[in-house]
Amino acid sequence: MSAASVQTRRLVLLLAAACYAGVFAAFIAWDNAGLGIGHLFVFPICMVALVSDAFMGLLAGLLATGLYIVAVLEAPNVPSSQALTDASLIRLVVYVAVGALIGFYANRNRQLVERLRSVAALDFITGVGNARSFDEELARRCASGRPFSLILADVDSLTEINNTHGHAAGNAALRRVGEVLAQQAGRSDCVARIGGDEFAIVIALAAEQVSTLMASANRALASADLSLTFGTTSSPDDGQTAAELFHKADDRLFAAKLVRQNRATVVALADRTA
Repeated sequence: MSAASVQTRRLVLLLAAACYAGVFAAFIAWDNAGLGIGHLFVFPICMVALVSDAFMGLLAGLLATGLYIVAVLEAPNVPSSQALTDASLIRLVVYVAVGALIGFYANRNRQLVERLRSVAALDFITGVGNARSFDEELARRCASGRPFSLILADVDSLTEINNTHGHAAGNAALRRVGEVLAQQAGRSDCVARIGGDEFAIVIALAAEQVSTLMASANRALASADLSLTFGTTSSPDDGQTAAELFHKADDRLFAAKLVRQNRATVVALADRTA
């Protein structure tokens, strides 16, 4: 639960407590045999239930019933004989049922929203983060001011895999790359697929540790005849904004791909002349 959600929950519970007290005081001061101020206890019950769950909603209903009975006994204009009657039993059932049902559905709705939020931040092919989660994490790291590294990785020859073996094989290759990069990164690091064959890692590693990670990732992918080309930047050495860091890493990735392509061309020419 986010800090904002916790603060909102506390505020609603405080308002519910004030509402309990207000209805209780109003009942004692003004209620009579037919006015029905006690019905207003349903408001704090709903407030508690909406920010909690079925159990807390049930407790809120029990509390309201208890306060109602005490208020009947204390109110000068209401006969105390009305405290324990069939009407009070019905009120107990209604208060508890309303609190439990609202709490149940409110809690289920929050769980559904959390699941949808989690799914919205994931890439549907690889299961790692998507471009949206990457943008948010990169902005958050930049705002924190703490050192970190940004790694961009491009899957080599993915177009050839798609053309030769089909898109199912290409998707399998992307999933394998996502698995390897997620294994190389830590739980607090962000791994995301930000383009067709491009991945990004936002990680709290120094430059020499980043080199080790890249080499380790390519060794792990070699068994599947896959490889990655990388471009990296680090904050604050290469920049302090998300745009600066991304553009520099992208430029370095592009340069590394050109070097790789030129090397492959030289090797191919050498093989032809041999």
